[in-house]
Amino acid sequence: MSNPFGTVPAEAILEGDATDAYFERTRATLEHAGKNPHVVAEVTADQFPTGEFEVFTGVKDVATLFEGRAVDIDALPDGQLFDGGPVLRIEGPYLEFAALETSLLGFLSQPSGFATAALEARLAAPESLVLSFGARHVHPSIAATVERAALLAGLDGFSHVAAGEILGREAGGTMPHALMFCFGEGHQDEAWTAFDEAVGDDVPRTALVDTFWDEKSESLLAAETLGEDLDGVRIDTTGSRRGDFRHIIREVRWELDARGYDDVDIFCSGGLTPETIRELHDVADGFGVGSHITSADSVDFSLDIVEISEGSEDPSSSRTQSGDDGEPISKRGKLSGVKDVYRTPDGGHHVTLADRDGPADGESLLEPLVRDGEIVREFDLETATERCLADAEAVGFDHKTPSPDR
Repeated sequence: MSNPFGTVPAEAILEGDATDAYFERTRATLEHAGKNPHVVAEVTADQFPTGEFEVFTGVKDVATLFEGRAVDIDALPDGQLFDGGPVLRIEGPYLEFAALETSLLGFLSQPSGFATAALEARLAAPESLVLSFGARHVHPSIAATVERAALLAGLDGFSHVAAGEILGREAGGTMPHALMFCFGEGHQDEAWTAFDEAVGDDVPRTALVDTFWDEKSESLLAAETLGEDLDGVRIDTTGSRRGDFRHIIREVRWELDARGYDDVDIFCSGGLTPETIRELHDVADGFGVGSHITSADSVDFSLDIVEISEGSEDPSSSRTQSGDDGEPISKRGKLSGVKDVYRTPDGGHHVTLADRDGPADGESLLEPLVRDGEIVREFDLETATERCLADAEAVGFDHKTPSPDR
């Protein structure tokens, strides 16, 4: 069976078959009428700046989608934050990209949502180790999309092995409760010892310590069992048994320190949110974040034509030139005309018409991505991460005061 899991193959996406039916009917109608106008279309989530910033990503896949097609595309850089106005602009004959709209928006909307949620987690504990544990909550075919979005937002690592192979990064992780069950209650020390003997030296010795007994007891047993080889303990207590999670962590820390194990880190996981991370970041050393990232709402991007000219009467024409006769156009509730967006030194995000001057101290954010079907931009994840974190600082993204010790 060539497609055992029923996923849409890459070929269908590239050929424009991964589309909504009404785009196929639009193509048939325009070809029947001999129309293929030259248009400028923009991708937006909000027309005007809202003050609520989100992370823009997925642009590398968009470039791949449009490679070889007779269009020009400008887009925000990968990892840029935005709060209104266009994030991407396409110019060319409409039938060159009409059927690609569905995939285009999917490539941007969900990864941008993942990255925005991951950035919230990152900034909740800027100095702590934060890992992405959410791949189990999504279809395996998009696991690498989740993990890349998490890395872009500054998370320190992830757990998915196949995603790591795609991204060129090593997946991380230690042990599940299933391993502890296989050895049984009262034999936790045997499980930790076997793990220590079995895995490579590069794997942190982090013992799971909430399976059978209370977290303090298992943490102390792990420390006694592995001694100086123990790097950390992971507390994954389910919410129904957690009680005051902060108090539990502080108690474990106290008891470890009292016995000379002050260099053993405490790592927390299990349904964590930025709010809980913010509450715990001064008593724990690291966090695994899953569902907060994978359950994030997709950014509600839409694509709208904002300028149109007659263009070619031949739908098979590979390209037309817009000239100067393009007419602003828009549906009700959207803004007509080709636009630019700018970032000012105070973190402001500004939207203007492209033929008007932007802010005197503003930096234009839309950059060339595709020119007549050729990708004209390089992509580097580390650069995108640096951009994301720097821009988050510039615009004041999610700056909240951590909870005080109680």
